[in-house]
Amino acid sequence: MNKINTVLILLFVCFSSLAQEVDEKEKQKSLQSSTNLTWDANKALSEDDFIAAEVDYRKAISKSADNSAAPYNLGNAYYENETYNEAFGRFKEAGEASTSKADKHKAYHNMGNVFMKRKDYAKAVEAYKEALRNDPTDEETRYNLALAKELLKKEQDENKQDQDDKDKDKDQDENKDQDKKDEGDNEDKKDQGEDGDKGDEGDEGDKDDKKDGEGDNKSDQKKKPEQGEGENEQEQQQPRPNQLSKQQVENLLRAMQNAEKKVQDKIDAKKVKGAKIKTEKDW
Repeated sequence: MNKINTVLILLFVCFSSLAQEVDEKEKQKSLQSSTNLTWDANKALSEDDFIAAEVDYRKAISKSADNSAAPYNLGNAYYENETYNEAFGRFKEAGEASTSKADKHKAYHNMGNVFMKRKDYAKAVEAYKEALRNDPTDEETRYNLALAKELLKKEQDENKQDQDDKDKDKDQDENKDQDKKDEGDNEDKKDQGEDGDKGDEGDEGDKDDKKDGEGDNKSDQKKKPEQGEGENEQEQQQPRPNQLSKQQVENLLRAMQNAEKKVQDKIDAKKVKGAKIKTEKDW
């Protein structure tokens, strides 16, 4: 039994090794075919035949996953045509397929370039850093990293300023709302005050009416002596210095008329001419 097991194990190892050799040969064959297609695509691209180049690159990628040159070159073709989303996908694929640091460096460097075109500076910084990890000596990558950091800082400052401006505008709006509210409260208080003043004005009006009433009474009191008939008559009856009163004049006229009548009667009776009696007023 032990000999049989040993033979079976040996046969299994032999078949496994043979299978691995066959698989490795197939991989190499596929890789070679992929490489050839890549060269054809490069040639078409150099002749400005983008469509033919794209077809060959896709075939090359499908032939072998180990061919990092095909997705990398196709990514460059997309990048030149400003198809940045497609370019990024191919550069990422190339970076994952690459086994050498040099190929990884180029893939991540170009991924950083795509992020720069998108103005996604934070991701560009990370991509350039990964590229430098694989090749710290590349000055172009280092320059791009410094530029990405500068643009990222500028963007962050602008965003901070925008946020500060928004916060400031928000505070101003809140202050305006508060001011309007305060003005409304002040208007309400003012209206209430005016109503109170109107009430006071009413009271003052009553007071003024009372004052006017009192004034009228005083005027009446002042006017009463002038308008009072009894007192006027008394004043009129009281003679002024060197002046006869009206009643005295009337009495005097009446007496003179009577005397004249008597004289006239005597004249008529005696037919004697005498001095004419003065009948005019002697004042």
